[in-house]
Parts: sequence; structure tokens; C-alpha cells
Amino acid sequence: MRRVELGVWIAIAVVLVALSIPWFLWGTATVVAGLPVWVWWHVGWMVLASAVFRLFATRAWGIGIETGETSPTSRGDTR
Repeated sequence: MRRVELGVWIAIAVVLVALSIPWFLWGTATVVAGLPVWVWWHVGWMVLASAVFRLFATRAWGIGIETGETSPTSRGDTR
């Protein structure tokens, strides 16, 4: 199950990276509320990326890194 969760988080990261640059908005001169539409795209993307990172930090921090074994410091060994 942990491996599947890791795969899902990797897929989410790839999608976020792919959406970070709005290729389809290049050359668009549309302005909304005084700012170009591509600026609004980045504002929305940053909000989405922040929400995803918060979810990741609270639910899956250390996935793919931690092995589930106890570390020497958690057993009281301070060498």
C-alpha cells in the first residue's frame, strides 16, 4: 500500500510540474482584473501547489525515504 501511495504522490508531482508553465497561454494578450491571464494562472497554480504540499506534509512526509525501522537515536543509542 505504501508503494502505491508513493506512486500517486509522484504522479501528482509530475502533474504539478507540467502545469507550472502555461504553454497554452503563450501569446495570449487577455487581461482580467488588470493583470494578464497568465499571471492569474500562476496565482492559481501557487495556491494549488501550496495546498498539495500541505496535504503531502501532513499525510505522507518521509514516504519513500523512511524505512519504518527505528533509528539508533530513537532506541537511546547516542553514538
